[in-house]
This record gives sequence, C-alpha cells and structure tokens, in this order.
Amino acid sequence: MTKDPACCKKNAVPLYLNKTFITASILAFLVLISYPVTFLAPFRQSLFAYLGKIWWAILLGLVLGGAMEYYVPREYISHILAKPKKRTIFYSVLLGFLASACSHGILALSIELHKKGASNPAVVSFLLASPWANLTITIMLLGFFGLKALFIIISAFVIAIITGFVFQFLEKKNLIEKNNNIVYTKDDFSITDDIKKRVKQYNFSFQQIKEDIKGIYAGTLSLGNMVLWWVFIGMALASLAGAYIPPEFFKSYMGPTMLGLFVTLALATVIEVCSEGSAPMAFEIFRQTGALGNSFVFLMAGVATDYTEIGLIWHNIGKRTAMWLPIVTVPQVVLFGILANAIF
Repeated sequence: MTKDPACCKKNAVPLYLNKTFITASILAFLVLISYPVTFLAPFRQSLFAYLGKIWWAILLGLVLGGAMEYYVPREYISHILAKPKKRTIFYSVLLGFLASACSHGILALSIELHKKGASNPAVVSFLLASPWANLTITIMLLGFFGLKALFIIISAFVIAIITGFVFQFLEKKNLIEKNNNIVYTKDDFSITDDIKKRVKQYNFSFQQIKEDIKGIYAGTLSLGNMVLWWVFIGMALASLAGAYIPPEFFKSYMGPTMLGLFVTLALATVIEVCSEGSAPMAFEIFRQTGALGNSFVFLMAGVATDYTEIGLIWHNIGKRTAMWLPIVTVPQVVLFGILANAIF
C-alpha cells in the first residue's frame, strides 16, 4: 500500500521549545532531586509506579497512531466516521470496542482519528467507549466484578452512544467546532476497491520497507509531540495525589452515598491512570465500600473529567468541544452511579 501523501510533515520547532521535552525535563529534574530531598521520594515512587503501568500502552497507541498516519488515507476515516448520521456514532463505539487499548493509548489514537478526518462527535464517542467497553477490559472487569461488570460495560456503551448523539446535535447547531480535516467522499466511494488498487501498486522491497519504517517513526514522533506532554502532566498530578493523599481517605469518604459519589468523582478527575491500572483500583473501592456505583464513577469519570483528555481535546480539537465533554457526560455518569448503588 502507498502512504498517505498528507502525512509525516517535519516539525521544525527547536528542541528547547518542544513541550514534550520541557515537561519530560521537569519530571526528570524532580526525580533526580527526590533522592536528596526525601519529601519528594513518595512522588518519585508513585511516578515510577504509574509509568510502569502505562508506558507500554502509550507506546502502543503512538505506534498504532503513527502507522495510521502513514498508511491510512484521510478519505477512509472521513468516509466511515465523518457523516452526520447515527450510524457514525455506532461505528465509532464499535471501533473503540475493537481497539482494546489503554486509555492513554486511546488518547493518541483519538487525536489521530481527528487528524484523519473523523467528525468530532465520532472522536468523543470513540474516546469514551474505548477504555472501559473494549474487549480486553471487558474480560478483566468480569474477572474482578463477576456478572456485575456487565452493568459497567453496558453503561459505558450507553454513555458513549448518547454523548455522541448529543455532540452531533451540538455540531449541527454550531455549538462545537467542526473538524477541518474532513475529506468529503462520494457515496459510491469503495474503501475495499481503493485498498486493492494500493496493494497492487505497492512495491515490496527492502528499500520500501525501510521507507515504511521511517514513515511510521515520523508519524509516531509527530503524534507524540501532540500527546505526550499532556500525558506527562497528567502523570505528575496523579503521582502527587497517589503519594500524598492518605489511603484512609478513600475508605472514609467514598461510601455508597451522594457524598461518596462526588468525592469519587473529584478524585477520578485527578487520579486517572491506565484502564488496566484503574480497574484494580475501582475493584478496591468496591471491596472496601460495597459501592458498585462509586467504582463505575471512578472508571468513567476518569475519562469524562480528566484534565489530560480535556486538555488534549482543548488543544487539538477545540475549546468548545472540550468544555461540553464534562457538561454532557458527568450527569450521565452520576446518574448511572446512583442507579448502580440502588440496584446492587
């Protein structure tokens, strides 16, 4: 297959002005001084614990995004995920289920879908569905919660779909930004035929493979410059919370009450790790308090209110889209949390 000609433009920003380099340097400095400054030792340990859980997911998301940037033409994504129809939202949620990546890896894929021409409602639905309704986490949650996990998974699907429909309405009323990357295709455009044509044109050789690797690397690097600095900021704040908020706080203030739900909501905004990391934490909340709704709020609110997601959407997709995300999703998350506590 031939590469997408619009991909992999070189970034001319000097290294000392690169946001990823700056945030990584600050974190490295804090880690270094944490050895003589014992007060910062818990922060270092918490940061390393977070990094150990999510590095692979971030790398996987960036590499997959880089491959998408290099190989997948913008017309494909626009044709499937840009039309203002209800089926577009179902497609994006289904794609999120099949993605099976951690929330931090999904961030990179979501931004790549936006760059490739998916509508903003489709990107938001994909972002909401992927971490908690994907195949891998479905199996993990069933292992932790048993059949009660079905409530979490189905609710995540429902919230992603409803939010997508609401965002389509907001887009129609010009209340959120529209994606300028959309490439409009004809109704008779066939992705299958286009893939066959590209495969026939592909020159399988060592030189071509070398060019492909360089192209994927360039796409990965470009995407990393957009995503990683936000992830580093998120990890730093989550590490501070994990290091300095006493564990007793969780047990005392996160029971099956309205106060417990909103305390959980507030903490989920700060402590949003990786899907695979948050699932055990959510189960621990359930084990300690018996409040399934609080566990659900912890899982879903991490995506709906987390500053990493909102910051990335604000910076790369649009301010109004970022502001509407918690406005639309948080009431749904709280409602389903209340329902779970009432039922279970």
